[in-house]
Amino acid sequence: MVENDSCNSCLKTIRILRVSLVDELEGQINSLLEVLVRQEVFTRDDREEVLCQPGPRARVRKVLDILECKEYDKVKQKHKDVLRRRSESMLFYNTRHGEKILFAEHYVNLLLVDGHQGLEIKRHEVLTFGQKRLSLQQKSAVQRNITPAELFSSTNGNRPVKKVLVTGVAGIGKTILVQKVLFDFGRNKGHLEFDFIIHMTFRDLNLIDRPTNLREMILRKNRHLAKELDNILENESKLLIILDGFDEFKHYRRCDVDVFVTELDEDAEVVEIFGSLMQGELLPNASVLLTSRPAAMTHIPVGCIDRFALIAGFSLAEVEDFFFCYFQDSALAKQKFAVVSANELMLTLCYIPAFCHIVCCILKEGNNLCGESPKTMTDIYVQYLVALLRSHTQARAETFLQDPRTGASQQLSDVVLKLGGLAFQKLMDHQTLFYSSDREVAALEDCSLVSTFLDKTVAQEPGCTEEVYSFVHLTVQEFFAAVYCAMTDHPLPDAPQHTASLTEETRNGHLDLFNRFLSGVLSERNSNLLLRQVGLCCRKEKVLAYRQRIIRELTVLCENGAHVLNHLHCLFEQQDSSLAQGLELKTLRVNVSDEILSQMDYNVIKYFLNLTEGKLSELDLTGTGVSCEVLRDIQPLLLGCESLWLGENNLDMDTVQVIAAVLQESDNIIHLGVGWSNIGDEELLALCSAIRIKKKLQELWMEGNQVSYRGLLSLTDLTPVPLKRVVAIWNDLTDRDPELLSTQQSITVNFTDDEMWEAWGNWVLKRCEVSSNEKLVMVLHKVCNISVGCLEVRWVKTFYEKLSQFIKHRIELCTEDDDVCKKLKMYESILNR
Repeated sequence: MVENDSCNSCLKTIRILRVSLVDELEGQINSLLEVLVRQEVFTRDDREEVLCQPGPRARVRKVLDILECKEYDKVKQKHKDVLRRRSESMLFYNTRHGEKILFAEHYVNLLLVDGHQGLEIKRHEVLTFGQKRLSLQQKSAVQRNITPAELFSSTNGNRPVKKVLVTGVAGIGKTILVQKVLFDFGRNKGHLEFDFIIHMTFRDLNLIDRPTNLREMILRKNRHLAKELDNILENESKLLIILDGFDEFKHYRRCDVDVFVTELDEDAEVVEIFGSLMQGELLPNASVLLTSRPAAMTHIPVGCIDRFALIAGFSLAEVEDFFFCYFQDSALAKQKFAVVSANELMLTLCYIPAFCHIVCCILKEGNNLCGESPKTMTDIYVQYLVALLRSHTQARAETFLQDPRTGASQQLSDVVLKLGGLAFQKLMDHQTLFYSSDREVAALEDCSLVSTFLDKTVAQEPGCTEEVYSFVHLTVQEFFAAVYCAMTDHPLPDAPQHTASLTEETRNGHLDLFNRFLSGVLSERNSNLLLRQVGLCCRKEKVLAYRQRIIRELTVLCENGAHVLNHLHCLFEQQDSSLAQGLELKTLRVNVSDEILSQMDYNVIKYFLNLTEGKLSELDLTGTGVSCEVLRDIQPLLLGCESLWLGENNLDMDTVQVIAAVLQESDNIIHLGVGWSNIGDEELLALCSAIRIKKKLQELWMEGNQVSYRGLLSLTDLTPVPLKRVVAIWNDLTDRDPELLSTQQSITVNFTDDEMWEAWGNWVLKRCEVSSNEKLVMVLHKVCNISVGCLEVRWVKTFYEKLSQFIKHRIELCTEDDDVCKKLKMYESILNR
């Protein structure tokens, strides 16, 4: 340490006295070189490089440059050694203290996709993943898969990539990707275009509760860089700063700062330093890698992002690779993978690395827990809980845990409920980090099982040190919160309400997964397993009250056509067919619109529809990302549907052919909606051919598409019987031949005074209210194509005035003047002409 300090002091002196040293040493350069070579400070190649310089003064300057460079390289290698040491072990969710799992032996490649993803997220991210992953693989010809080493490589010779945003749902591997970058850099295996990589997490930055500066932020975990930091930052083009977990930043909603920091030692709030770094006011030539869940992306100043990338998790082959890495036995891994492959739910979850590990843990530790494979999310987490308790205690519910330090004994049930109380309270408060000074945390201080489910970080601040805890994964916190709510006297939370005016928290589904876990824990099979294995007992009154509430709420939602998806998930978690069969519905309307549905979502929809009897009055799949494969899978269920709404999905010809097959076979379908679905004349012709067979369809809504007047001619022999109404406004009706349809009163291409239009206009406004800004722009592209004649209709003028006010409100909520906001302003100006 003394030697290093002395060396750094000498280098500092050389920098200060550089000019005078050149004057003093120019006559002694040859003898100086001999001393440096003899002392092995310089190599013979270094000496040759110096002697190539023209003249003694230039040679002295080169000697001073090489001395500084050697120290810089020495610090650079030390930093790489530190990063390699920090990243060489992988911490799994149930790793025991002292257990070391080498990163190199267990890392499995993640599917990383280059390209900007939509900012819309309307519910719990974990469950929007499955369908997105499938669509990414289907569109691989359009979207390019990249490796971590390519994140900062420019494409097609364009401008250099400096700011990269990597997104992905909870548990998908964002932090593992960061660890991969650090691990490769520390071993000189990747990212060698950088001299230094500085790694910071927002969890750690949340602990800074006073003004600070970038120097202090960097040195919190990198004190070994203190003496060379100025040189490192002067060479900022060779610096990469990694900021992991933006969605966990407690100030993530306030990043649109107007106060900027430009100097390394300028004190400011952490959010101001972050905003300045991202927008290039601070270290403008440095590279930045930012990771986040999709829900927080709307608060990132995306105008400064040069590349967007998405972690799409594991492919099927990589899931299998993970099993081999986890079990370290090829025969056992093949056996366990075969079990998972036969279970659709478990296999779907395994595409998310965090869940893949949980499934492996169940298979390793939880043999014969309940005699059958898990069918629901709650099944998996209950078995996960029991497996870890078994693994770490080798005890069942009646066994007591003896703490050798205190001599106190605790039952498993007490420990789980204390963890659950902590999880529930913090979940309701939107907190994922807990301090040791918190009362709920202090109650767990002497419990030896806490480390199984909680991660601990030591927060170091000048003058104090405090321990900070978090559950190993957000879904684990949600599960423990549900266990606590189910097993104690705590009242059931209010039922989630779905309204047209969704708040940000509703769109992000803050309590969706908690409610599903709660339903699953209150089910008979899981409550029995928790009683048998952990000693936790559900009150019968609470179970009965919850079952009655599910029936009551589902009845209201299905009769009113309100959004019902999360309630269907709660029903699915119960796995009790008598609940659905107990519904006494006057009419069955299933509205799951405005959700990008995953395979798990379709599973629960099929589960519900197969259990209910009678006709399906309405199925609303508007804006769900429905695909040809999905429609083909649920085709038998569609045959009993009277009104089918498929608008705002990309319906290609293959998908339209499936819809046509339903029209050919169904004796029930009378209303079909395919608005804003990109269909053109060819797709319409396919639908018309199918309608002619059964002649049952009465209304066809296809507004906002690419159908021409010529295409509408294919409908002329179908109107007014069976088609009483065809709505074709906002299509590509530019072939200037409206006379073709002059006799077709059933086909509407312009607004009229018909009473139905006013109700339809209100429906469109509601559609806009539940849309993200990006989706709203797509709708406005069609809606704002106004003809002067339309405005003469009374309700139309009122409609566009309301729409203009709504757009103005959305513009006021924009956090920055990005492309989407500019487009909204453009449409506002069009409507106000």
